This record gives sequence, C-alpha cells and structure tokens, in this order.
Amino acid sequence: MRETISDDISAVGRIEAVTRILEVICRTTGLGFSAVARVTESQWIACAVRDEIEFGLQPGGELVLDTTICDEIRQSGELVVIEDAETDERYNRHPTPKQYGFRSYISVPIRLPDGRFFGTLCAIDPRPAQLKKPETVEMFKLFASLIAFHLEAQLRLISSERALLDEREASQLREQFIAVLGHDLRNPLAAIRSGAFLLTRLPKGEQADGVRGMIDRSVVRMTELIDNVLDFARGRLGDGLSLDRKNDEELDGVLDHVVNELEAAWPERVVHREIRIGRPIFCNSARLAQMLSNLIGNALAHGDPTSPIRVRAQTSPDALEVSVANLGPTIPPETIERLFQPFFRGSAKTGKQGLGLGLHIAAEIARAHRARLEVVSSAGETCFTFRMPLEEE
Repeated sequence: MRETISDDISAVGRIEAVTRILEVICRTTGLGFSAVARVTESQWIACAVRDEIEFGLQPGGELVLDTTICDEIRQSGELVVIEDAETDERYNRHPTPKQYGFRSYISVPIRLPDGRFFGTLCAIDPRPAQLKKPETVEMFKLFASLIAFHLEAQLRLISSERALLDEREASQLREQFIAVLGHDLRNPLAAIRSGAFLLTRLPKGEQADGVRGMIDRSVVRMTELIDNVLDFARGRLGDGLSLDRKNDEELDGVLDHVVNELEAAWPERVVHREIRIGRPIFCNSARLAQMLSNLIGNALAHGDPTSPIRVRAQTSPDALEVSVANLGPTIPPETIERLFQPFFRGSAKTGKQGLGLGLHIAAEIARAHRARLEVVSSAGETCFTFRMPLEEE
C-alpha cells in the first residue's frame, strides 16, 4: 500500500494530533526533542519533529541508520528506555548516545494495525531524566498506537488519491491517443487508397511514378506512427527504452541511408548532409537511425518547405554529435519546454501535425544512450542536437 518514503512523511504530516502528541511528550517528560521516525531496513527519516534543544533535525531529515538505536528496535520489536546513558549498564558504552549527545532516551515501536513495522516514537535530551515510570512508558505506547491507527487511514487515503489520479491520467492519455492516432492514420490510409485506385487507371510513366511516390510517403508515415506507438507503449510499461549497444563501425552508412530514404519519400525537399564519423561508435545504430529519422521527419513537417534541411553527424575527441536544422518559425520558449512530452503537438497547422510521439521517442533514445537531445530555436532557425559522450565496450 505504501509507495514511497515521501508518502510516509506526508501521511504523518496530515495527522493533526501528532504535533500535540510531541508537545505533550516534551512537557510531561522534560525531554527537549521528540520525533516520529520512519525506520526501514536502510533508512532513518524524521517524519515529524519537536526540537527545543536545537538538535537540528527537521521533517525529512535523515540519520545514518546504523548509528541509531531505532534500528535495533526495528529488529527486536522492543521499546528502549535510557534514563542516563552514562550509568546505564547496557548503553554506557554504546556509541549512539555519545555521537548524538544525549543521556536520556525513550523510543517505542510504531506498528500499523496489520502488524507492519513503520518506525518509532522517540525522545531524547542531553540531561538525565526519569523515564522508567509505568505511566511514562504507557503514555508512549498509547501515543504510538494512536499514531499507527491514524497512519493506516492516511496511507490508505494517499493510495486512493494516487490511484484516482493515475486512472484519470490514463483515461486522458487513452482518449487523446485514440483521437490523435485515428486522425493521423486516416490521411495516409486515404492517400494509399486513392493512389492504388489511380494506379489501376494510369499507364506507366511520370504521372504513375508520382502516384507511387505518394504511396511510398504514406507507407513511411504509417510505419513511423506504428513504430513510435510501439516504443511509447514499451516505455510506459517498462522503465523507458532498453537497447543493446555494441561498437558499430558503419554508423556513417546507417545514418546516410536514413537520409536517402527520406529524400526518396520527399523528392521535392532538399536535404544537405555532412556525415563524417569515421570511427567505431559504441551505440545501438538502429535506434540512432530511428532518432535521426524522427528528427528529419519533424523538420520536413514543420520547417520552411522552400529551404534545405541540414543534417550533420560528426565526432569530436570525446563525443558524437548529430544535428538536424531547418528554417521556419521560431519556436516559443514555452513550447520548447514541452516539445519532448508525449502527445504534445504544439501549434502546428492542420495537416502538419503528427502523433506527438516522434520527438518524445527521439529524446528517450538519447536518454537510453546516456546522451542529451537539446533544441535551440532563434532567428527563424530550429536545430536539434544529439550529443553522446564517446565510450567503448
């Protein structure tokens, strides 16, 4: 039910009684510091604090687990009471009191109603204090039980709120995905259908070749849509894109082939290329080809159709850089901030919009290569640059 440590801190913070409980503990025992701590197998984190001795710990603050007595309580499940660490037979040589400067200490485990260990309700002071009185121990146990009861309710509430938000987000993504995909597949499908019909009536020649080019472009577009959808689905179901990398000596030719394919599909557009890598690159060349295809496709869709697109791929002593630049309207900063988000389609004109996944997938490919994909748009030119530090297997 509990997802993260931040949920636990938030759950304790929502319990109005905790502040009062910590205040009562300090007043009735004379101890200057009290806290509710989340204690796991690897962490000690303060969820709520009352500090009258300038101990210096705030909610969210963390202590090294194995320096705390709370870690021992987590393992034993038993409370610990120390009236004076200097004279206590068990703790007079224990490193924790000296490290944190306290002599009196009391800590009781907080267990949720289902028996799970959450953490501790604890208090310390640099002076000795009478803490082994039955009424003091029972007060701590009662407060710990009260906190545990409210914690269970708050954690269930947080879990329910998250589930509701996740379902709303998933519902919005589904609706947006279906609407956008239906729109974007309709156009290339219609082009293929009409083109195939025309081919049955046209003799071989220049006009028929033009129709075949139109069909080729539509097939390329549909293939890109399907590839991006599948990659997005894999990324959402897993933890981003996964890929196998190896030293590829033919990355120049792979990227050059991408440009050739897009030039064939868009014969009316001009693409200037400068691909000079000339060394093995530790990468997944198929994914880098997909990224370059998405970037060039974006430039073809949104750039000035009368101006050439410039593609460069080169290495420096420590990095591989691949860039795609095009002339066209300058992209506003608020749009640039969202360009790599899935399903973001900016303010493109009708007929130029895509599914909104191409740039997102390109950015995911860069991330999977431990690289950066950045965009700069100014003075009527937009340039996407992929930069990957060079490494060898």
